[in-house]
Amino acid sequence: MDSTEEAHRVAASDNKSVVIDQILVDLVDYLYHYEITSIHALETARFALLDALGCAMETLNSAECPNFIGPLVPGCVVHNGFRLPGTSYELDPMKGAFDMGALIRYLDHNDGFTGAEWGHPSDNIGAILATADWLSRNPSAASATAPSATLHTVIIAMVKAYEIQGCFQISNAFNAVGLDHVILVKVASTAVAWMDGQPLRTYRHAPNTGPRKGWAGGDAYMRAVHLVLLTRSDPSGASTVLSASRWGFYDALFRGKEFELSRKYGTYVMENIFFKPAPVEAHALSAMEAILKLRPVVLKHGNMNDMASIIVRTHAGACLIINKSGELHNAADRDHCIQYILVVALLKGQRLEYSDYSDQGPWASDPRVAKIREKIELLEDKQFTLDYHDPVKRSLASGVRVVFNDGTESEEEIVEHPLGNRHNPETWHLLQQKISRSLSGMFETERVERIVADVHGNEDMPIRDFVDLLWKRPC
Repeated sequence: MDSTEEAHRVAASDNKSVVIDQILVDLVDYLYHYEITSIHALETARFALLDALGCAMETLNSAECPNFIGPLVPGCVVHNGFRLPGTSYELDPMKGAFDMGALIRYLDHNDGFTGAEWGHPSDNIGAILATADWLSRNPSAASATAPSATLHTVIIAMVKAYEIQGCFQISNAFNAVGLDHVILVKVASTAVAWMDGQPLRTYRHAPNTGPRKGWAGGDAYMRAVHLVLLTRSDPSGASTVLSASRWGFYDALFRGKEFELSRKYGTYVMENIFFKPAPVEAHALSAMEAILKLRPVVLKHGNMNDMASIIVRTHAGACLIINKSGELHNAADRDHCIQYILVVALLKGQRLEYSDYSDQGPWASDPRVAKIREKIELLEDKQFTLDYHDPVKRSLASGVRVVFNDGTESEEEIVEHPLGNRHNPETWHLLQQKISRSLSGMFETERVERIVADVHGNEDMPIRDFVDLLWKRPC
């Protein structure tokens, strides 16, 4: 038989010119042409910046922090580099973005946004602040037509980055295909990241949960800045990076499904962000508040041993992300376990702090924690899940009741909008307290007051001057 008879005709790849993916067109149009006029969004962004900086300062006081911040080559100082707040480091924009972002995110205390995907839009501040400060100190590196970076520049960039990330989160579940949500940090910070390698979500879930989830965002910001710098020398791009047959994002990584954007870009995400009153995984916040309200009932009944079970009705997000049984191996494991969070809150009678997850803390080895964890039953409430996704209601509802050994039970305590949710009237007062407390752990009172005042009332301030206010000059 002739060898040609055994061969198949293989179609050549079609290399004709094609239109640009509409998703990319819409991103560019929003970034360059949409004017931010929402007073509510701008004011929320100012609080979000202060909250993120406060979270970063708290991380600087943690034991793990020295392990990942600072120059890759010890002692290296980048002339006119990004001045990392709370330190005396001057860094290149990539390492600066990693450090700033990881500091904001590490203690799981920064703001968040829910949807089919969940994530933390304030992660983008790592890339935004580091790049803006570096460009402001190196005018030759900036575009000739770009205005000088000010606090206002950063605030506007934040609103747009939050909006891009959040609008993708609303209806697109990257977790369903095993990808981590930090992909959206690269997209929101750059709008050019679809071809870059995407991280798997496995480091957030048993049995692989570990501290990487604390710096995964930092890694994404660093890559985002790197990609932006690369595109300046090679701006050719890829017009169908999403839709290209077989090799595009949809076919290669998203099981052939196209992105769904249920709303046009505007200011919705910043206006609906939730702030975290404690370093507690957000899907557990309402249940934690409910169990704290039930604690007097439990103590009045007798003691913790009198509980037969704790029934938790909650939304699908909590059931999927933070529902764990078995041994918890490290702090990262514990802070993503709703059972651990509820038991520790019940035992201590207060919201958790980051130290409550530590191997060296009092709770990791407390036998009561493991015993009571086994008594918690998690149930998905379909209406709570619907309310979670409702674009107006945006609740994080949970209901908790305690069943006692004698057959009696408490009334169910339901919390729909926990502290930090914009629908909770105590959120803004609590947020101001959190910002003041976290910044005061690093700076004297006078400087804290000036930082807050500048963010709220001095938006024409050059960003380099603002960052200098946060920097600690070398001795």
